Amino acid sequence: MKIIKKLIVGILCLAILCGAAVLGINFFVTAKAAPYILPADAAGEGYDCILVLGCGVHGDTPSHMLEDRLQQGIELYHSGASDKMLMSGDHGREHYDEVNVMKDFAIDRDVKSSDIFMDHAGFSTYESMYRARDIFKAEKILIVTQGYHLYRAIYDAR
Repeated sequence: MKIIKKLIVGILCLAILCGAAVLGINFFVTAKAAPYILPADAAGEGYDCILVLGCGVHGDTPSHMLEDRLQQGIELYHSGASDKMLMSGDHGREHYDEVNVMKDFAIDRDVKSSDIFMDHAGFSTYESMYRARDIFKAEKILIVTQGYHLYRAIYDAR
């Protein structure tokens, strides 16, 4: 019985430590990213590009989350925040192509094709940020994603 009690106490202590570590990491990432988050209507102008992060497609149709991101990015484009959009997503398989779906969606909403750049290797948030900076040479970027994801995206970008 004493061994079982010690085992249970040990497992509970380990669970508490793991939970504290996860919360601590989340707090750290959130605190580091928070100063760089702007409300969509306060974005201003002069950005090198509006980076829309991929989020799944169903054939030729963006997922609901991706559609939300695209609509926000397009609104920022039309408001003059930047004259360039960078679509970053997964195109690692022949029959799965987030970036061309994203581009077609934007073109259908009056974004000029010549203003859209495509990152076909945006397989993760970190890779999208790295490639935006080092491959596409963007320095001042507006990142478009959902709120829960924005802190991690900004942390990765910084």
